[in-house]
Amino acid sequence: MRVCDLTGKKAIKGNNVSHSNAKTKRRFYPNLQEKKFFIPEENRWIRLKVSTKAIKTINKKGINAVLNDFIRDGII
Repeated sequence: MRVCDLTGKKAIKGNNVSHSNAKTKRRFYPNLQEKKFFIPEENRWIRLKVSTKAIKTINKKGINAVLNDFIRDGII
């Protein structure tokens, strides 16, 4: 499925709106990337499917801090 492993972001529903204002259903998918992260404490790599927003958060805080926050909040 197209779901972010960390944030839980997933597709949402909406409408395509034509010039005549006719509406047809569509889906807005999150920008997911499959990325490998190195965890130095465990001396191993993990592969995650994460949104670009999650990648920016990991770059800012570090992978360990982000994983600990999500584990503490009960997200993963």
